[in-house]
Parts: sequence; C-alpha cells; structure tokens
Amino acid sequence: MTIGIFDSGLGGLTVLAEALKRLPAENYIYMADTKHVPYGTKSEEEVRSFVLQTVEQMVAEGIDALVVACNTATSIAINELRERYSFPIIGMEPAVKPAVEMNRATGKKVLVWATPLTLRMPKYYALVSRVDGDGIVDSLPMPELVQYCESLQFDPGVLRDYFLTKLAPYDLMDYGILVLGCTHFPFYTRILEEVLPPHIQIVNGNLGTIRRLTAMLSRYGIGTGRGSGQVQFMCTGGEAAYVEKMRSALSFLKEQDL
Repeated sequence: MTIGIFDSGLGGLTVLAEALKRLPAENYIYMADTKHVPYGTKSEEEVRSFVLQTVEQMVAEGIDALVVACNTATSIAINELRERYSFPIIGMEPAVKPAVEMNRATGKKVLVWATPLTLRMPKYYALVSRVDGDGIVDSLPMPELVQYCESLQFDPGVLRDYFLTKLAPYDLMDYGILVLGCTHFPFYTRILEEVLPPHIQIVNGNLGTIRRLTAMLSRYGIGTGRGSGQVQFMCTGGEAAYVEKMRSALSFLKEQDL
C-alpha cells in the first residue's frame, strides 16, 4: 500500500515522520508544492487550485490513501478532494479541541500559532467557537516561521530571538498550552521547549492525524503492513535540490526525535 502525504513544502515531513513511526511497514509518496509555497499568505482561490492540481499528480502515481498535511489546504480544499476521490483522505486542523480539554481544569489559556490564512478561515473560527466556550483561546499568526523552515533555518540564536519577540506581548504565566497549528512549526519543538516556561505544554495534531489515518484504512478495508517504509519524494517544481532538502529535513526530525 502507498500512502500519499501532501503539503506546500517541508511542513508535512513532521506528519511523515510520525507516520513512519506508527506505520513503518507502508510505502509513502511525499509531495511538496514547491511552485507555490507558502500557502499561508495566498488567497483562498489560489490555494484551492494549487491543491487540486497537485493531488491529481499524486493520484497518477497510484496512492491508496492521502493525508493533506497542511491546515490551510485542509480548510480550503478537503471537501472537494473527498468529492473527487473514493480513497481515504485525511485532513488536518489545529489541535485546539484537545488543548482546550486538557487545559479546562487548570484555569490557564491556550495560545494557537498558525499561518495568517488558516486563522482567517471560517473553519478555524467555527472550530474555536465550538470548543472554546470559556474564551481561553488566543491566536497568533506566525508567517515568518514557515519561511525559516523552508530555508532550513534552525539556528537556536536566531530562533530564540524571534520567539521571544513574538511572545513579548503575552504573560506566559497565563497560558498552559501552545498549539502548533501549522505542520512546519513542530520542527522548532526542541527550541521552544528551551524558550517557554516549563509549565507550558506544546501540542500539535500529527499523532492524532496518523491515528485517524489508521482507523480510516481499517474502515475502508485497506490492508496494511505490506510495504517497507520506502519514501518517494516529489515536488511540483521538479527540483533535485529541493528533494535533497526534504531528505535533510527528515533526517533533522529523526535526529531530534520529533
């Protein structure tokens, strides 16, 4: 079986890394839409078109299931993708619901980091409205972090300064959880653990996404365990250099145990 994982760039590698841990005996195609990264600063209409075109290329490669490893792309295109294709399609959304549930008894607030477009989407507002009856969720756009990740900027000094500047307006003693609402952001978990007070938990939706994928494969009667953990990297720009960048970024995640 071949599982397709799609993102605008490197971010979905954090989902792929989780999939390789939980479903190591499958094969994977990882597709990055390098022609159009980043999605988070583009219009809804543009992103929908990019997603549909790119997934069509993946279907031609023979995928049996698809993970849309991008919160922005999920918000905009997941319904249309499910109308077009009959195989399992798993989307992502910021892990606001589990964060609110985890934090409810503590009296602490939840801070959500995501791309500007994700935070503007009606789907995000509907999610927060549905689960945040006590008004404990604050949202902060972090567009620069996607660009840092895409340029493999992992220098602790640069990132610490950036995070401290972004967090300066917030009294962190009021918060209990930071939700990483973009798949690019978990690349920075280790640095964030050093920057944030120890009482703040860092949450992302990757594990929940792979659990939903596993359940969906079972529901569809799709047999698992017949692959070898092989990963085929692809990108819409066709750049060999970007494929090497993906390999390097995945190695970084494995070294960090992320």
